[in-house]
Amino acid sequence: MKSVLALIVLISYYPNSAAQDPYPELVRRFDYDRKAPLDLKQHRVTERGKVKIYDISYVSLKGGRVPAYLVVPQGKRPFAGILFGHWAMKGSPVRNRAEFLDEAVALAQTGVISLLPDAPFARPGYKDSDEPFDPREPEFYFQQLLDLRRGVDLLLSRKDVDPVRIGYVGHSYNANVGGVLAGVEKRIKTFVLMAGSLSDAEAMRSDHPDMMKLRQAIGTEKIEKMIAQTSWLDPFYYVGHAAPSSVLLQYAHNDGILTDSRVQYYFGLVSEPKMLKFYDATHALNPQARRDRFEWLRKHLDLDPLDPAVLDEVGQVK
Repeated sequence: MKSVLALIVLISYYPNSAAQDPYPELVRRFDYDRKAPLDLKQHRVTERGKVKIYDISYVSLKGGRVPAYLVVPQGKRPFAGILFGHWAMKGSPVRNRAEFLDEAVALAQTGVISLLPDAPFARPGYKDSDEPFDPREPEFYFQQLLDLRRGVDLLLSRKDVDPVRIGYVGHSYNANVGGVLAGVEKRIKTFVLMAGSLSDAEAMRSDHPDMMKLRQAIGTEKIEKMIAQTSWLDPFYYVGHAAPSSVLLQYAHNDGILTDSRVQYYFGLVSEPKMLKFYDATHALNPQARRDRFEWLRKHLDLDPLDPAVLDEVGQVK
């Protein structure tokens, strides 16, 4: 289950169905200068067989640098490009760009160059707050969105990346981010969103015990104030505008507040083409989800086949 902090970050006003769609105005908030220098720096490189893992960084438009792994297969043909967004599970040793590293190395065998950036909360110098709501978090969330868009710029700057075969995989916190990205970043052909909330105002106002406790701890007035201030960050406004990009949603059955009925509601919000898959798993999902994820990416990004046993060797999130 993603952290309570991530839920608070993403809350927003749940609009009346008769209200005018604010998407055309909201999407402009994510405009940026695509010609701004990336100032790409390579810090070190390691190899796993024929795959090279570059430890790199690039400039964030909101200040500082974005640490990332760039996973590159052997060869010069046009490769598909995949951007990976990790989860925010406190206490996890892979609450950072390492979460999908083994998976990216496996996918390199199918003709994929992968970029795995650290989110702002996983970068050097960041300190978690003890408060139930950290006022920095909405800004960090916005920064993550811009940094991911710059990640698309980075992938497309490479001559060995096919510009019409770009994908995104996001887990939990970065599935939420991906929900916004799906409506904002039209250069991404397909999205895989794993175990993330896609309508957080609805979740925050639910009768789920976790949310009821949170409202009691923070106070309804403060919650409503945060809702008003961060309304434009809710994936609710964007996932319905993902088309023509395709979207795969992956969830564990009854994963805390991510109940099966709530997930079905999320699925209804997403534009076509789309698919929903459930798993008997934890919030980390399981090997079957990884196999399904690959098959989806293979189909939509025209990847080479891969022996399922290779994917099964990828370590599970702890």
